[in-house]
Amino acid sequence: MSEESMSDRANQLKKVVAGLFEPCSDNNAVHQLSLVDTLQHLSIDHLFKEQIDATLHSIHGSRFSSCSSLHEAALRFRLFRAHGLWVSTDELISKCRGDDGSFSVEIANDPRGLLSLYNAAHLFLNGEVELEEAILFARHHLGLLKGSLKSPLAGQVTRALKLPLVRTVKRIEALQYMSEYTDEETYNPSILELAKLDFNLLQRLHLKELKALSQWWNDVFQEIELSFSRDRIVEVFFWANGVFHEEEYSRARIMLTKIYQLVTTLDDIYDVRATLDDSRKLAEALRRWDIRAVSTLPEYLRKFYLMLLRTFQEMEDELELEEGYRVPYNIEAFLLSSDAYLKEAKIFHRNHKPTFEEQLEVSLATIGGKIGATGILIGMSDNEVPRDAFDWALKGDSSVMAFNRIGRFLNDIASFNSGKNVKDAASSVQSYMNEYNVTSEVAIAEIGYLVEDAWKLANQALFDHPDLLPAVQRVNNLSVCMPFSYGGETDVFTSGRDMKNTVERLFVNPVPI
Repeated sequence: MSEESMSDRANQLKKVVAGLFEPCSDNNAVHQLSLVDTLQHLSIDHLFKEQIDATLHSIHGSRFSSCSSLHEAALRFRLFRAHGLWVSTDELISKCRGDDGSFSVEIANDPRGLLSLYNAAHLFLNGEVELEEAILFARHHLGLLKGSLKSPLAGQVTRALKLPLVRTVKRIEALQYMSEYTDEETYNPSILELAKLDFNLLQRLHLKELKALSQWWNDVFQEIELSFSRDRIVEVFFWANGVFHEEEYSRARIMLTKIYQLVTTLDDIYDVRATLDDSRKLAEALRRWDIRAVSTLPEYLRKFYLMLLRTFQEMEDELELEEGYRVPYNIEAFLLSSDAYLKEAKIFHRNHKPTFEEQLEVSLATIGGKIGATGILIGMSDNEVPRDAFDWALKGDSSVMAFNRIGRFLNDIASFNSGKNVKDAASSVQSYMNEYNVTSEVAIAEIGYLVEDAWKLANQALFDHPDLLPAVQRVNNLSVCMPFSYGGETDVFTSGRDMKNTVERLFVNPVPI
C-alpha cells in the first residue's frame, strides 16, 4: 500500500476505534479497561491518549466494584499503577487469599488469572512483601500449568516467565500479540487492522531516521579516524525507539541516538586507546568546552573533540529559541560521564581492586543514566517537560538511579565472561566475588536481588513525581530496554549481530496486512 492510502485507511479506523470508548460506569468499567489493555498490547495506545487518560481517571475516581475475577482485579491494578494512579495491594491480594489467609487453591488452577497477577505484581514497591509472594506463587503454578495451555495463552505465559509484560519493549510485544489477538475474547478486526497499519507507517518513518543516522555516523566515523571505537548506531537507535516510538518524537529519537553514540565513543576512548595521561587531558579539555582547548589534546583526539563541540551546537540550532537552555544540561551530563570514565581509568591503570561499594560509586555513573535522562528530555515538547525536569534528570534520583542500577547490573552479569574491553575496571560481579569470597553464581544471584530492588525504585518514581510523570515514564522505558540488551547470556549491545532478527522485524520488514 502507498503511504497515503495507509494513512487514509488508518484515519478511518481511528474514528471507529475511538467510538469504542464509552462513558464509564460500574457496569462497563471492566470492558473499558480491557480495551485500554488491548490497545497497549498492540502499541496503538498513543493514538488514543486522551480517551485512555479520561477512562482511567474516571474509573480510578469512582467506586469501582466490578472485579469479579482475579484477572480483572490484576488488570485494574496494573493499568492504574503503570499510569501513575495509586491503587493499594489490598485490592489485588484480597482476590488471591482464602479464608485462612493463604493463597487460594482456586487461583492455582486459573492460568489467565495467574498470568495477570504475575504481570501486575511486578509493579511492586519496596516493602510490598505480599506482591513478592504473589510473584513466586504465580510463577510456580504457571510453570506447572504451562505444558497444558493452548494458544494464545501458552505463548503469553512462556514470554512472561522469561520477562514480565511490564518489562517488555512495547513494539516487540506488539509484534507478538498481533498474531495472538484474533483468538482473544476482545478481538475486533478494526483494532487489529489499525495496529498493523500504524506499525507499518511508523516503521517507514523509523527506517528513514535510521538511514539518516547511519549516514551521519558513517561521515563522523570517517572524520574522527578512531577505528577502535564501536559502531553502535543501530543499537542506540533501538533504545531511543524503545523510549518513544511515536511519530511526534522523531526529533527526540534522533537527538537521543546521537548523544548515546557520542558517549559510547567517549567510553571507548577511555577504555581502549587513551593512556592515563591522555585521559586526564581529555577530561580537562571537555570541562573547558572551548575550541581553544583542542591544542592541549593528543593529535588523535583533536578531530573527535572538534566534532563533539560542533554536534552539540548543531543540536542547539535545531531547537526552538526558548528551548536553548536544554543543551547546557546535556553537556553537563556528558561531562559527568567523562569524569566517571576518568575515575574508572585511574582504577585500571593503578591496578586497584575496589570494594563492591567503591566499584558501584564509579560504575553506576559510567552506565549513563544522567546522559540518558537529559538526552531523552532534550527533544521532547515543552508541555511534557518543564524546565525543572532537567534539574531532576541531573540530580539522578528515582527512575534515573533505577536505570543506572538496572543497566549496570544486567550489563555486568551478561558480560562477566566476555571481557569486552581490556581496560575495563573490575565489574560489580568481580568486585562482589573478591570482597565476599564467593563464587560467580552466588555473586550473580545476590546482584539479581539488587536488580529487583531497582525495579521497585522505578515503580515508586511513578508516584513520587506526578508533575514529571511523562519524563519518568520515558526514563522507565529506557530501563525496559536493558533486559533485552543485557538480560540473556549475551550482551547484544556489544555483539550486535545477535539482535539482527529483532532489528529487521522492527525497522525493515513490514507486517502483512
